[in-house]
Amino acid sequence: MLCEKVSDKELVSQYLRGKEEALEILINRHQERIFTYIVSLVKDRQLAEDIFQDVFIKVVNTFKRGKYHEEGKFLPWIMRISHNLVIDTFRKLKRNPHIDCGETFNIFDTIKQDEPNAEEKLVYEQMNGVVAACIRELPKEQREVLEMRHFAELSFKEIAEETGVSINTALGRMRYALINLRKIIGERQPDILR
Repeated sequence: MLCEKVSDKELVSQYLRGKEEALEILINRHQERIFTYIVSLVKDRQLAEDIFQDVFIKVVNTFKRGKYHEEGKFLPWIMRISHNLVIDTFRKLKRNPHIDCGETFNIFDTIKQDEPNAEEKLVYEQMNGVVAACIRELPKEQREVLEMRHFAELSFKEIAEETGVSINTALGRMRYALINLRKIIGERQPDILR
């Protein structure tokens, strides 16, 4: 029987040595956090369950191919796999993932609007597309923090844990993401910022 207090690193090592129950403990230990994260991005429980299963299939395949390199960061690694599979799923379904984070987020939903006319709808859709494209241009680390904070609604402490950086680094990346986003939008569509 494996002890629940065993580190992720040791559980991975035990699984690689043939102890199948080590993987079960890893899954049980992290399943709620990973599943909640996926659901927060896709807003569809059934789709989230499919992606969640794919995450662990990918984990097992990576282990079996000997491609996993332990750096003491199992949880951030599996969260990145989850995030990437969500993005891949949206691409396969040919959905607009709105900044690679789920189809229900729309940056302009925070602005109260009465029923828009056709022209307003067109302008709204164009502006939303511009902002989404600009966010995709952010450096990966900045985009990742922005997505985790605003779309997955994680705290900066959780972001720091999942990305393996300090809280100050996570805060700094968020600050630079917002500065750079404003700059990119200003260069592409200066009228949006007026």
